[in-house]
Amino acid sequence: MSDTILAIDIGSTKICAIIAEISDSNEVTIQGHGITKSQGIKKGAITNIELASKSIKKAINDAKRIAGSNINSATVSISNAYAKSLNSTGIVNIPHKDISIKEINRVMQTALYNANVPNEYEVVHVLPYNFRVDDQDFIEDPFGMNASRMEADVNIIMTQKSNLSNLKKAVRSAGVEINGIVLSGYASAIATMDEDEKELGVAVIDLGGQTSNLVVHTGNSIRYNDFLGVGSNHITNDLSMALHTPLQIAENVKVRHGNLVESSNEVIELPIIGDEENRNGISLEVVHSVIFSRVEEALMILAKSLEKSALKEQIGAGIILTGGMTKLKGMRELAQAIFSGMPVRVGYPENVNGLFDELKDPAFSTVVGLLLYKASGHTQYEIDFQQELLHSKNIHEENLSDIKIGNTISHVEETSLTKSHKEVKKEKKQHDDFEDNVISFDDLPDLGHDNKNPFKKLANWARQLF
Repeated sequence: MSDTILAIDIGSTKICAIIAEISDSNEVTIQGHGITKSQGIKKGAITNIELASKSIKKAINDAKRIAGSNINSATVSISNAYAKSLNSTGIVNIPHKDISIKEINRVMQTALYNANVPNEYEVVHVLPYNFRVDDQDFIEDPFGMNASRMEADVNIIMTQKSNLSNLKKAVRSAGVEINGIVLSGYASAIATMDEDEKELGVAVIDLGGQTSNLVVHTGNSIRYNDFLGVGSNHITNDLSMALHTPLQIAENVKVRHGNLVESSNEVIELPIIGDEENRNGISLEVVHSVIFSRVEEALMILAKSLEKSALKEQIGAGIILTGGMTKLKGMRELAQAIFSGMPVRVGYPENVNGLFDELKDPAFSTVVGLLLYKASGHTQYEIDFQQELLHSKNIHEENLSDIKIGNTISHVEETSLTKSHKEVKKEKKQHDDFEDNVISFDDLPDLGHDNKNPFKKLANWARQLF
């Protein structure tokens, strides 16, 4: 049975709401979408709840009108602006020797319990990046393995409680309850990474309107996230100030003439701020210089952040650039020069049916990532903001009782009961014949898992000898 979901990307320049259906096979089909200009949000944080709520409500209503659906719960993005992450480790013993979903949940909850989460922060994601089973490291998936002990290294992503509370208020005021919260950089990564990149390790840089996010995915999940309060709007502001022209004109110049590779000596006429009659002749070389210096600065800071993560050596697949700013000509080439020795590509949202042409754009990676997150596109195991374990196993809780977890003594006894009557009789006859000739030590108890009873060892030796 298909499930209808609503995803809302609450960005600094735009708010995008998408209603989609998820099929039983986790295929996502978009039904409708709404896009509005952001109000009351600056650099990823809500600065005016009332204005933000109005923008969110308009985007939701547009999506509902197109989709013909009246959904009232949503998965929303939360900015990296006030997000922090810390690492922690959990260790548990496995009583039945077989690792089930319950054990995986227990080891992750233990890691969360062991973490020193500050009081003013609330946990959004708990992402395991390494499992150890007994002494074996780098286990991809511990589920179903036989072990006596399991450890998990996790990356805990948290955000300020006040920021989260303001987000919840703004969304609820728009008439929608929140059923999922996802870090925006994490959502962008889900929408743009392919399986090879996940395997090799990749850094995803989302260059937005007022903010830029960096997340590093290595091993099984996100290991590092960072935030930069610079986006394409800052280029517009720089152009407006340098060229003494209104913001809207500066935006048009950026879109039409923005080029990071080639500069031109061509002169364009632009209106002057506060003077509607006169126009100013501006060389495109000046435009190129202003845009280049701002973008280069932002990418250099992000490159330093990547160095600081100490994970650069683990990024075999290089860099994925996404977000609205990637539409500037020559962005990939400039990034290639700054992140020297690393492959760079521009990532577009994929793996979604019914994607409107308007949404086939790097600017919508986050909102498409939210849809894929709800369609089990999240990390293999994850504790979400409601402290519930999300997993990609096709196991329903009601069926867990049917799965034999652990070869316990009672399970072995049950198995022997299923043998045919003939087999049991044959085994009994062999046992009786043997008892007539040899003293049996089989009923003696074991002294431990590895150290067998010495009398049993003696009996086995006597059998082999005679």
